[in-house]
Amino acid sequence: MYLHLGGDTVVDSESIIGIFDLDNATLSVKTRELLSRAQKEGRIVYVSYDLPRSFVVCMERNGYIIYICQLSSLTLLKRATEVSGIPGFTALKGNGA
Repeated sequence: MYLHLGGDTVVDSESIIGIFDLDNATLSVKTRELLSRAQKEGRIVYVSYDLPRSFVVCMERNGYIIYICQLSSLTLLKRATEVSGIPGFTALKGNGA
């Protein structure tokens, strides 16, 4: 199945490693380092140039890709569980994610 990230960007749900809230996740130094390294390596795709609210990490053939999205992580989580049925996300939903 596929997950629509906004705009004209769709990813294979099997490739998703994680969906993260940009404000909360970037409090961590490690996350900021990951995003900085990904930017330098050309591994970031901007789904929209609106205010970014989340990012999705996917494993592709040539390594990981990070999609920066204008949708909230909760919206993406709902889409993932309702449309794609991504395993494991329903457990997160119950924990207030």
